[in-house]
Amino acid sequence: MSRGRLRILSAIGIGCYALAAIVGFFLLADDRGRGLLVPLWIAHGVLLAVLLTRLCADEVGLSAALLVVGVSLAAVYIADLARDDLTLERRGERITATVVGDWPAPDRGRETDTYDYALARHDGSRLPGPSLRAVSGSLAVGQSVTVLADPDGVLRPRLPGDADATGDVLGVGAFALVALGVVAATARRGAAVAHRREERARVAEQEHTLREALRTASADDHGFVEVHPAHYPDVPHRRAAGIAGELGLEPADEPGSWRFRR
Repeated sequence: MSRGRLRILSAIGIGCYALAAIVGFFLLADDRGRGLLVPLWIAHGVLLAVLLTRLCADEVGLSAALLVVGVSLAAVYIADLARDDLTLERRGERITATVVGDWPAPDRGRETDTYDYALARHDGSRLPGPSLRAVSGSLAVGQSVTVLADPDGVLRPRLPGDADATGDVLGVGAFALVALGVVAATARRGAAVAHRREERARVAEQEHTLREALRTASADDHGFVEVHPAHYPDVPHRRAAGIAGELGLEPADEPGSWRFRR
């Protein structure tokens, strides 16, 4: 398998790993898995640094790894914020309820106009789980309202328009694409670095062969040593003349000639 194809396959594998890591960290970002997140993020970053450094063949891999970890962390954070909305969209039930009470939200922070609203079904039974949270004045006691409620009573009910996670999903997708773009750019840089290294190695080999040819070749009747430039396609004439000068040879009078006088 060629090195170029191997590099492409490596980039695809790293990209798939980055996407799988985003999904995995999202699944762990609940109350049961939070204790594992810090060491796992550190291990994830170290592994990415090793993989991307090998992929790009220079120290830029560390910066690329930090960038991939950063955008992955942002993607997981946004996905975690949308977790309740996604769950409600999946299993929530539309229920028409009546507002039976309201009070300022205890953890509203700077959002001083946020209130909690207690809801009850038309038969008088209270909706299980947390209360509905909305802006003060948007609902009134005795008002009928349609909400998206969790049948298990775990999640806070939402107004149907407030439970739309489309924007969050698009944000997660955008950050995931950025992560893939970083991996692709790193692979491209790695290909360029590898090409330059191969080119330098090829030129060095041709210069070595030219030096040996000039050192061991016999001069003709006029005292000239001639070499064929086709054997050294990556060595310019100026460099060839410099190598000849290092060996005590002088270039011929014809400009561009690969004949050198001892």
